[in-house]
Amino acid sequence: MHRPVLTTVNVTLSSKKGELQRRHSDCVSMKSDMSLDPPWNFRNGDSLSVHSKFKRKRSDSSEPSCVSMKSDMSIDPPWNFGNGDFLSVHSKLKIKRSDSPEPSCVSMKSDMSMDPSWNFGNGDCLSVHRCNPESAVVDEFQKRYKFNLKKKFQCINGVIVNQDNRMLLNEIYTELYITEGDSGDINKEHEVRLIEAASKRKTLEEPPIKCNDIFKSFPEEDKPIRTVLTKGVAGIGKTISVQKFILDWTEGEANQDIPFIFPLSFRELNLMKDQKLSLVKLLHVFSSETKEIEKSRMEKALFIFDGLDEYRFPLDFQNTETVCDVTESASVHVLLINLIIGNLLPSALIWITSRPAAADQIPSQCVHRVTEVRGFSDPQKEEYFRKRISDQNLASNIITHLKSLRSLYIMCHIPVFCWISASVLERMLGESESGEIPKTLTQMYTHFLIIQTNIIREKYLKMQESDEEMILKLGRLAFQQLMKGNLIFYEEDLREWH
Repeated sequence: MHRPVLTTVNVTLSSKKGELQRRHSDCVSMKSDMSLDPPWNFRNGDSLSVHSKFKRKRSDSSEPSCVSMKSDMSIDPPWNFGNGDFLSVHSKLKIKRSDSPEPSCVSMKSDMSMDPSWNFGNGDCLSVHRCNPESAVVDEFQKRYKFNLKKKFQCINGVIVNQDNRMLLNEIYTELYITEGDSGDINKEHEVRLIEAASKRKTLEEPPIKCNDIFKSFPEEDKPIRTVLTKGVAGIGKTISVQKFILDWTEGEANQDIPFIFPLSFRELNLMKDQKLSLVKLLHVFSSETKEIEKSRMEKALFIFDGLDEYRFPLDFQNTETVCDVTESASVHVLLINLIIGNLLPSALIWITSRPAAADQIPSQCVHRVTEVRGFSDPQKEEYFRKRISDQNLASNIITHLKSLRSLYIMCHIPVFCWISASVLERMLGESESGEIPKTLTQMYTHFLIIQTNIIREKYLKMQESDEEMILKLGRLAFQQLMKGNLIFYEEDLREWH
């Protein structure tokens, strides 16, 4: 008869007695009967059966037990089949397992006796997979991070005015037409011309790419996609695409292989022009929660840089110092360049959005995929208005009005213009405001500006300037900033100009 082979570390009682006493689990290695606690005497009127005694002993234990054996007598308790015990070894083992509040581990010759695989070499009776405090902490932190990111991005523009006037992105989001872009020469033609040309293209000529799939390789591609550059004219839906991508990730809908997403806008990075800081501290500025993220968790993360065209500082990829450590301090633009090149976190994913005219700041050799947001097709235009306007009769009237005016309908190719048109026409056609219904781009923009001015006036009741004065000053400021090459302006620009 072959005896079971010992698969765990052979620990003798004489050398390991003190160590065994310090352990909480009932892991016993034995060579003699003296090691049993206590030895059961079946001949002295012990009326309790082996099964009931064993069950009682297991119920008192709050820790799993591990049995290592060299002989039949080493099993705890020693089962005596010669004295009328008809339970098979298999059935007794099942009873032992079912009565224990914690999993028990038995070392035997067959792998079938181990459920799950255990690490006996370190005296650990708990499965590493089932009991990994560090992994549990990381998963809990990721859930909390996702929850907070969802709160930030679940509403349009990430802002909730109040509970009655919030617009959830998932309720009105309409899938955008995104295609593979051209990484060649940048088209510097006026954006309105680009919009009209794009609206005339046949969508069947270029297969669309789903926003959530931009980092997925095509079947014919043999290399992974690390850096994606997404181009598109102003208001075409680049930022909304980023927002939807993040929202789907936080809700577990897509890209769950990405451990963390760090959204960073170039507009906000402009405010840090005079600072020197490490990548770790840069992330802390945007989210204090990232203090808990270790470097190892950053290596597979996705960094999203939205609005390259708004960045005010040159990206010199030829003459920039090398930074390879996430704790090393440098200027923000230096950190960005080293991230894009791959000196910093070479396994991290990078997503950059930009208007076409500014996209050439990123060298083509640093970009693995170029995508282009083409905005709405005609069916998508109608879908947007029906989602945006709750009154479907009013939505139909707005669609009919826009279709009757070629210039306005072409401009609805741009999602932000659909938003402007919905804001204006919902008031005009809904009879909340009187006046001539806009029929030209100028009239539409004028009405929208009036609506926004009224909202500002209601919010700030102490305004001294007239509407005309305020609009003229803003127009003058915008013109001056455009002459300087700035697409946006900040508080310091207002102070300097004023």
